[in-house]
Amino acid sequence: MPTIAFVSPKGGVGKTTAALLLATELARGTRVTVVDADPNHPIQNWSKGADLPETLSVVADADEDSIIDRIEDAAADTPFVIVDLEGTAAKIVLLAVSQADLVIIPMQGSQLDAEQAGRAIRVLRQHEKMTGRAVPFGILLTRTSPIIRTRTMNHIQTGLEEAGVPVFATQLNEREAFRAMFSFRQTLEKLDVHEVTNLDKAIANAEHFAVEVVQRLRDGTRKPAPRRETAQ
Repeated sequence: MPTIAFVSPKGGVGKTTAALLLATELARGTRVTVVDADPNHPIQNWSKGADLPETLSVVADADEDSIIDRIEDAAADTPFVIVDLEGTAAKIVLLAVSQADLVIIPMQGSQLDAEQAGRAIRVLRQHEKMTGRAVPFGILLTRTSPIIRTRTMNHIQTGLEEAGVPVFATQLNEREAFRAMFSFRQTLEKLDVHEVTNLDKAIANAEHFAVEVVQRLRDGTRKPAPRRETAQ
């Protein structure tokens, strides 16, 4: 069953938010296991008070010695496995990547974030050289404005695509609903529309992301996808 790993050497880029959004969206239609391998265990902490759907499980006892076993056990039990990892230098990241069918590298639209995302790509290239196995990956632009597209964002995305780096067509916008998931310990669909602004747009954004991930898994390709306009 597909295993999707989220990797980023830089904090604050929305990595865990993206992992949780994907997991909860996929769990609307099938069973999903999240392996929370971030030392801070943000998804496990979210799940403790959350009204979890029966189709979503969270495993947080993964370390360098057990990560492969945890992923294999989860893959044998559920159709999708989402792995949330911290950094790129730790051995656990390489071990998880070795089991992944797709690696997602979240980054914000800044040159600093682009440089840090480059570190994650180099780790994947090194893994490919060592093992002879290329792991499909994609850059996910996060915390973007649904209204304004900056010159910096255009410059960075164009540069990535011209360099042959796969970039997700869907961007995760800066949305109050994505923060509210953690504040209220709920999935997007269970948030109160009267308490969270533009909830419908946040749900649509998450759905587009999940659909594109599934399509990339089906395609098994590194080719950049055409850009998608985000909902305003």
